[in-house]
Amino acid sequence: MKIEILGTGCKKCKKLEENAKEAVQSLGVEATVEKVEDMKTIMEYGVMSTPGLVIDGVVKSTGKVLKAEDIKKFL
Repeated sequence: MKIEILGTGCKKCKKLEENAKEAVQSLGVEATVEKVEDMKTIMEYGVMSTPGLVIDGVVKSTGKVLKAEDIKKFL
């Protein structure tokens, strides 16, 4: 599983990345969590509001910091 956090490195983006890693660790699933800061790549996903959460190429959330418990539901 590939999890991407879309954002330019702001505080909210970093928090979403932490929460995603926590969710993965908590569930014990095989997944990589990758930070994507390239605006062109972010725009290719159609994300206009960061942070964005992408799981296996599918945008699951934009513009908000999901808690680890919320991310678990997508995993």
